[in-house]
Amino acid sequence: MKLRDIVVTTAVLPSLQNTKRDLAIGELLDALIASGVVTTDSRAALLKEAIAREKKGSTGFGHGVAVPHAKTTLVTKPHAAIGVSSSGVDFNSLDRQPVHAIVFMLSPLSDPESHLNAMETVFGALSQEGFRRFLRQARNVDDVTLLIDETDSAPSGS
Repeated sequence: MKLRDIVVTTAVLPSLQNTKRDLAIGELLDALIASGVVTTDSRAALLKEAIAREKKGSTGFGHGVAVPHAKTTLVTKPHAAIGVSSSGVDFNSLDRQPVHAIVFMLSPLSDPESHLNAMETVFGALSQEGFRRFLRQARNVDDVTLLIDETDSAPSGS
């Protein structure tokens, strides 16, 4: 699976406005709604699901990144929004540092394998220091999509 298969280009926010975790997740969810991935009437339930997941354990895994997510019957494949925050968002991360790059993902409840594959793809990219650095430096959607395309075309294991 490639990042391009997951990331919704019209849901890339190179300058997140919110600095509070729940509001930042809501902002990314709104980008997926505006992109037509899910409908507005599903917003409350999806946000509640994502925040409930955060309460079980932070999805901020360190190095300035977080991958909040929700599983739902409303999608048939994983879809992700990406947000970049210059000031940082408190995700109660493992390293206690603010999060500057957030990948919010919706996955199909009925297909746990596609969720795991998507998470593996996202974590594979976010585990690369260069990817994290360039993502944080992205100033517009084109910067982010170029980074995604470069990451997708890189040989495996690099």
